[in-house]
Amino acid sequence: MSISKQSTYSLLFVMLFLFSFKIIQAQRVGLVLSGGAASGIAHIGVIKALEENHIPIDYITGTSMGAFVGSLYAMGYSPVQMEELVKSERFRNMSEGIIDQKYAYYFKRDDANASWITVRLFDSALVSALPTNVISPTSMDFGMMEIAGAPAAAAGYKFDSLFVPFRCVASDIEKKESIVFKDGDLAQAVRSSMSYPFYIRPILVDGKLLFDGGLYNNFPSNIMYSDFYPDFMIGSNVSSNNPPPDEDNILSQIKSMLQSKSNFDLPCENGIIIQPKTNVGLFNFSNVQPLIDSGYAATIRQIDYIKRNVERRTVPSELTAKRTAFKAKEPLVIFDNIIIEGLNMTESDYARKVLRNKNTKVDLEAIKAGYFRLSADNKIKYIYPTTKYNSQTGFYDLYLRIKKEKHLILDFGGVFSSRPISEGYIGIKYNELGKFATSIMANGYFGKLYNSAQIKARFDYPFRVPLYIEPDITWNKFDYYKSSSAFLQDIKPEYLLQNEEFAMLNIGLPTGKKGRVVMGAGGGQITDKYYQTTVFTPKDTTDRNDFDFYSVQAYYEINTLNRKQYANQGEYLNFKIRYVSGVEKNEPGSTSTDTVDNYTNRHEYYVLKLTGEKYFNRRGTIKIGLFGEGVYSTQTLFRNYIATVLSAPAFQPTMDSRTLFLENYRANEYFAGGLKFVVNIRKNVEIRFEGYIFQPYQAYIRTADNKTDYTLPFALQHYIGSGAIVWDTPIGPMSLGVNYYDQVVNPFSIDFHFGYILFNKRALE
Repeated sequence: MSISKQSTYSLLFVMLFLFSFKIIQAQRVGLVLSGGAASGIAHIGVIKALEENHIPIDYITGTSMGAFVGSLYAMGYSPVQMEELVKSERFRNMSEGIIDQKYAYYFKRDDANASWITVRLFDSALVSALPTNVISPTSMDFGMMEIAGAPAAAAGYKFDSLFVPFRCVASDIEKKESIVFKDGDLAQAVRSSMSYPFYIRPILVDGKLLFDGGLYNNFPSNIMYSDFYPDFMIGSNVSSNNPPPDEDNILSQIKSMLQSKSNFDLPCENGIIIQPKTNVGLFNFSNVQPLIDSGYAATIRQIDYIKRNVERRTVPSELTAKRTAFKAKEPLVIFDNIIIEGLNMTESDYARKVLRNKNTKVDLEAIKAGYFRLSADNKIKYIYPTTKYNSQTGFYDLYLRIKKEKHLILDFGGVFSSRPISEGYIGIKYNELGKFATSIMANGYFGKLYNSAQIKARFDYPFRVPLYIEPDITWNKFDYYKSSSAFLQDIKPEYLLQNEEFAMLNIGLPTGKKGRVVMGAGGGQITDKYYQTTVFTPKDTTDRNDFDFYSVQAYYEINTLNRKQYANQGEYLNFKIRYVSGVEKNEPGSTSTDTVDNYTNRHEYYVLKLTGEKYFNRRGTIKIGLFGEGVYSTQTLFRNYIATVLSAPAFQPTMDSRTLFLENYRANEYFAGGLKFVVNIRKNVEIRFEGYIFQPYQAYIRTADNKTDYTLPFALQHYIGSGAIVWDTPIGPMSLGVNYYDQVVNPFSIDFHFGYILFNKRALE
């Protein structure tokens, strides 16, 4: 009888053990990751701590940055790999809308102009191009496809078949509801979940315009519960609901209108919410390590509670093997077909030729180069890429939704200044895509210092070696007398007026992704009017110099500078050779000492010019820039001193120096250089210090009869210095600065300006 009881007790014990073991084995853990922009990087620290303590993660749901971090883990990224990615230049470029210099395609870039805003014309209606996004989505769009393309294919485009089953949410603002992604294109799902209003462009998915998932569900614990029903739920929350709108704060009012209150609770008792402490700007991804550490520390504080409630443990070797097995299923990314939506057949052929030269299969790196080359075309407004694996062919098909730029575009801009150099700018451009791309442009500048008009066309041919043909006609007028800083202090400078009328035809070829070679020829007339003394009356007549010329030029140029004015990243290099032949005609005015009424002389000369600029420490708070320039010219002297100096090459390294006639910084042969010291005090706000030395081989000297002579070699040097605080606003730079020029009269000046001090190209620049 006792044996029977003992057997019964043993059987009950075994059954109880097996039942408990089954419960432990069946215990499943779900991880919910909130939105929160840059703060969402803390989720990586949470995952890192969980995995180090062998806590299983069986399901993931996420919103916005939580969707991005969660998708990485669901694709098989380890916490170490996730940490490496968000610290990389690649991720910084994606988050800030920057195209890696390796893929920046300078060949397609237009000449810089003074434009602030762009207005598009179509269907007889005027539509202002108010920006829908702060950063360019180009880098992020391709980057998400690059990251998620192969893992999505390995899962058969079913999110339950990823390394870890995954869900994310986006927002349909038309229906005012959340959209849950369970399958399909993983990159597209995560990208739509991160489309924060006004910061990153929303995307179309199945005809719906989708925005950031945090608008309606910033903590998708309900999706975790309904789709996966885990035994234990861990939430990581770095967000909160917005405070009530402030009657004096338009931003808080817009947020309240757009964003619904989210429930940051768990829908079940078995769970815990981890709340990392983050203190970072909404889109500040410059230093992510403290965010990761915060998530890690917050999780460690709760790890004992989690371990008591989650008895199941992962085995590191088994987890690694599972990752390896999933990654092994990813098909190699080789593209076969390219399907284009939004362009007609002829336009699509142009796009395909830019993407790849022949109908051959291309790998990810090759298509990436073509993608950024096409996105740089100013006839293309927007490209959104998706990819899908074709199991029948064993290759991927690339789908591109392309939106053309409008045919007619207006640009408005200019500069406002405390000095009399303010000017307005207006430009108009007509774009057309076909077998080749066409742009027809016209612009005008108008102000006291500078007036200009230009008509230009550009024809881009997508040959195996692309090229463009660019004819232009330009008229420039510089009135240096009105722009002089001395003019404000009632100190009369020389009266100087310079007119240029010329036409050029240029042909350009790319050299890699960031350079080009341009060859051109043209001709025109330069007319200078001036007094050779500061003592003159309204009755006096000016001297006049006409130079009728033709010119042939060739130059090699590299440009990766990040701004068209006040750059602080990248490099610039230009090496130019120019041949000039022309006839000078001089008519002396009433104040001239010249007795020859109609002087004529032929000039024939060559000019070699090398200009370079480079910035170091791209990501640091302090950036150092180097600038150098050298000129060698065989140009002969013109009729008098002023005519000679006006026609000579000029060293103009600062914005202010480009608006002044500075005779000390002009010479036929010189080398010059300097240092730029840039300190970022806030994002897009910096203090700049610049210093330069100008060393002519032989400086010009004015003789007693207003002719020109030379100094001894290297007899004189001159210096330029400037200091400014610059705010790079979304529409243009604002600067307050002090300038120094090495001259006897008026060496210092103070300048405040808003906008771009930029001009059309000079005749013999």
